[in-house]
Amino acid sequence: MADTATASPSATGTATSPGAAPAPRLSLQCEAIAADTTTIRSLDWDRSRFDIEFGLRNGTTYNSFLVRGERTALIDTSHLKFEGTWLPLLEAQIDPQAIDYLIVSHTEPDHSGLIGHLIERNPEITIVASKVAIQFLENQVHRPFKSQAVKSGEELDLGTNPESGVQHRFEFLSAPNLHWPDTIFSFDHGTGILYTCDAFGLHYCSDDLFDGDPGAIAPDFRFYYDCLMGPNARSVLQAMKRMDALPEITTVAVGHGPLLRHHLGLWLGDYREWSAGRSKGEAYAAVCYVSQYGFCDRLSQAIARGIGKAGAQVQLVDLRATDAQELSALVGEASAVVVPTWPAGTDAELQTSIGTLLAALNPKQWVACYDAFGGNDEPIDTVASQLRSLGQKSAFEPLRIRQVPQVADYQRCEEAGTDLGQLLTREKTIAAMKALDGDLDKALGRVSGGLYVVTARQEDTGAEGSAAARSSAMVASWVAQASFDPPGLTVAVAKDRAIEALMQVGDRFVLNVLREDNHQQLLRHFLKRFPPGADRFAGVNTLEGVAAGGPVLGDALAYLGCRVAQRLEGPDHWIIYAEVEQGNVADTEASTAVHHRKVGNHY
Repeated sequence: MADTATASPSATGTATSPGAAPAPRLSLQCEAIAADTTTIRSLDWDRSRFDIEFGLRNGTTYNSFLVRGERTALIDTSHLKFEGTWLPLLEAQIDPQAIDYLIVSHTEPDHSGLIGHLIERNPEITIVASKVAIQFLENQVHRPFKSQAVKSGEELDLGTNPESGVQHRFEFLSAPNLHWPDTIFSFDHGTGILYTCDAFGLHYCSDDLFDGDPGAIAPDFRFYYDCLMGPNARSVLQAMKRMDALPEITTVAVGHGPLLRHHLGLWLGDYREWSAGRSKGEAYAAVCYVSQYGFCDRLSQAIARGIGKAGAQVQLVDLRATDAQELSALVGEASAVVVPTWPAGTDAELQTSIGTLLAALNPKQWVACYDAFGGNDEPIDTVASQLRSLGQKSAFEPLRIRQVPQVADYQRCEEAGTDLGQLLTREKTIAAMKALDGDLDKALGRVSGGLYVVTARQEDTGAEGSAAARSSAMVASWVAQASFDPPGLTVAVAKDRAIEALMQVGDRFVLNVLREDNHQQLLRHFLKRFPPGADRFAGVNTLEGVAAGGPVLGDALAYLGCRVAQRLEGPDHWIIYAEVEQGNVADTEASTAVHHRKVGNHY
């Protein structure tokens, strides 16, 4: 029987005053998913950002699970914002003092936010987690607790439930870097359920408990992978190899979004295919970070995501949790190494890792650094100097973060990563251009198109109410009308374009049509190479507030305001299908500028 509870604004401690923004919708869902197994899903309907650089269109959920054998285990808790409702609902299901174990998949606050509250209610509970997770928790909950560190192959037997006769025996799989260094998977041999927390999840909030409609959730599933799992593709494949050794998996119980049961082969196949594609070749960039220090985790992910967009391989490396031998190999074998500013006066263990990192560098590598903004950083120029001590080439200018990172800072990090990724793939790109048959190349180049500038801007209001925005623009010629009703068009966007991140399903953008008799200045401006984070619209005449998706160029012949409805993935481009919501023409007598190419294997 389903048991559903809904949290009101007052239940979460949020008061709404006249003129204030409405309180976010928060609700709970409590349902049985297998023998002796219940999920408590915290539904965050209106959350629009995960971290700050990861825009959400469909909210998210935080899923936890209660499994009762002869003994009882709770898998993960919830976000602190659900304190007023999640704990009472848990207490309605079971006396917290009757919970023997809390299995912590990883310690990110959206899953561990209520661990301290649970320990207060049951000081005798044993926390089962990876060794690194237990170390992190000691710094999070600030109170003693019982713990049991586990790694791949180790088990926890809850015994047999006397009513169902099912034995719930958990087997643990280490899954570091998915997407935190302390992650473990938990497999219940009694039900065939694999609990994976972030891996295989998606930010999608609905009352649907399972993946009944794959078409509805597929875009968010892919977007989540690209943002969080893609930079760790090698780690994904290692985790899936461990999964292959398990008995049949009936359900993947994820930490975010609907549970995966009805189309499990589709989702696992996608992860395997995408990760294999990202792991081809030997050249890769090692993006280092210090877990749970400043904004290292988030900034490193933004840089890594940018590298991946350029088709280059990337590996995130935690300086705190990676052992010396693996760290030396990952750094020494990388074609490029990016490091954060580390804490001044670090502990002996971290200092040893930093020494290992510096010793593993070699003169043939590209190097770069970024501010961690942890409050006690070594100066970034000092770190940059240490990196260049062996004569390495600079991949990009030091990324200086002078405030709590905003969306523009994450965008700058992503764009710097893309520039680095293009450096790593330059030889491959040139080889591909030369490989195309000459006659075919020339014939393909005769396919002409118009000239357009795509612009996009997204506003974001932070937790303190401060407004921030990220924007971008690009020249486009691969544009075509695609439907009459509703009016729609397609735009081909290269995967390494900065603007691609602003053209996800549900996003809005503006297609500015350039005019044949007055387009050269705009074309030159938007074709030039912008440094990471640069304002694409500086010095350009723009009309603000005309279209919802972004600036309208004052010298454009016409504009179309569009909303992304679908995305089709090609080998090196995304095909964006968008519905046209508004538009206007500045001069009905003028003609659209046309682009004629001589070759068909590059712009």
